[in-house]
Amino acid sequence: MAETGFRPHATIQRVPVHAMLVHFPIVCFVGALLCDVAYLNSGGEVQWANFAQWLLAFGVGIGGVAAIFGLIDLFRTPAADRPSAAYWHLGFAVVTVVLALLNNFVHARDGWTGVVPGGITLSVLTVLALIVTGHLGGRLAYVHQRRGDL
Repeated sequence: MAETGFRPHATIQRVPVHAMLVHFPIVCFVGALLCDVAYLNSGGEVQWANFAQWLLAFGVGIGGVAAIFGLIDLFRTPAADRPSAAYWHLGFAVVTVVLALLNNFVHARDGWTGVVPGGITLSVLTVLALIVTGHLGGRLAYVHQRRGDL
């Protein structure tokens, strides 16, 4: 009997492409938060704010590419086999990328106003949303859940 449930479809050597790509935005968004903390601890060394802005831009870009492969995995799975965690993961992933994009716009301001208080607050919120979506995504990619599983 064939096992049903959510399984990634866009793969290379049975490793989900989406799962390969999402590590880049994860590192970029966490790195942006660390750059914001370094900015505060350095007394306002503007290069830390620049690093954060570039990390956010790169993370949003690669996150968009990863989203394409995630959507392929989601919509190539029959609707009857899609677990509810897939929709929660999608929702939190969208929230994470939107927060990072807004954070990038905030970081585009000059110096201190680009980081304090809006930039660092958005960085923390982005990483918190990233933790939730990462947990759900990891379960989808490697646990192979069935419909109704969360």
